[in-house]
Amino acid sequence: MSSNTLRTILIVGAAVAAVSVAACKKTAEENTAAANAAEANANAAEATTNAAYAAANAAEANANAVTATSNAAEANANSVAPH
Repeated sequence: MSSNTLRTILIVGAAVAAVSVAACKKTAEENTAAANAAEANANAAEATTNAAYAAANAAEANANAVTATSNAAEANANSVAPH
C-alpha cells in the first residue's frame, strides 16, 4: 500500500472513532454536527486518494510514452544499421 492509501485509511478510521466517542457523550444535535464533520473528513481523504491515483495514472502514461519513443528509436536504429 502506498503512503497516501495508508494516510486515507488512518484519516477515515480517526473520523469513525471521533463519531463513536462523540455519540456517547453529546446531544443529538452535537452528534449530527460530529457526524457531518467526520463525513467531511472522509470526503477530503477520498479526494486526496483520488488525486494520488490521478497522479499515478499520469506518471504511468508518461512512462508508457517514453517507452514507446524508445522503442521507435530502437526500431529506426535497427532499420538503418548495416547488416
